[in-house]
Amino acid sequence: MAAWEQVLDELVRVRGRALVRYAALLTGDERAGEDLVQDALVRCFSGGRPLRDTVAAEAYVRKAVLSTFLDGHRRRLRWSAVRHLVARDDEVAGHEATSGTRVDVRAALMTLRPRLRACVVLRYYDDLTVPEIGRRLDVAEGTVKRYLADATAQLEALLGPLPDADTVDIELVTNGKERS
Repeated sequence: MAAWEQVLDELVRVRGRALVRYAALLTGDERAGEDLVQDALVRCFSGGRPLRDTVAAEAYVRKAVLSTFLDGHRRRLRWSAVRHLVARDDEVAGHEATSGTRVDVRAALMTLRPRLRACVVLRYYDDLTVPEIGRRLDVAEGTVKRYLADATAQLEALLGPLPDADTVDIELVTNGKERS
C-alpha cells in the first residue's frame, strides 16, 4: 500500500465522522455533508499530491470541503437564474406562518448566506481565530469581522439574544455530540 493510501485510510477511519459533521454544518444535511466530504477527498487524493501526514491531510481536506461548498453554492445560484427557462415548479411555496416550536441552531444556520455560515462554522466549530478564517476564505480580517457580526445579528433575530460569542457552547451546534 502506498503512503498516500495509508494516510487516506487512516484519515477516513479516524477523522471521517468529524469531517462529515463539519460538512453537514455547512450544508445543513448529513447526506449532503457525506457527499461533500467524498468530493473533497477525491479532489485531494486524486491529484497526485504528496499527502503523507494525516494531520496535514485533514487540514487540506477541510479546506477542500469549504471550497467545494462555496463553489457549489455559486454554481447553484447561476443555475437558479436560468432554471426557470427549462422547467417550472408544480407547486408554489406558501407563506404560512411557522408554528410556535423552538427554532434550533442548525435550522438558524441554514438561513445564513454561505459566506456568513462558513465564518460561523469556522469560528465556533473549528475554533479558528479571525485571521485564520480570513486566510481560509481569502478575505480581509475586517471582512471576517463584518461577516461574523452580520451572522450574529441574524442568528439573534431568530434565536433571541445569544450569550457572549467566546463562551458559546458548541454542543448546541453539534446536537450534543462530542466534538472530535
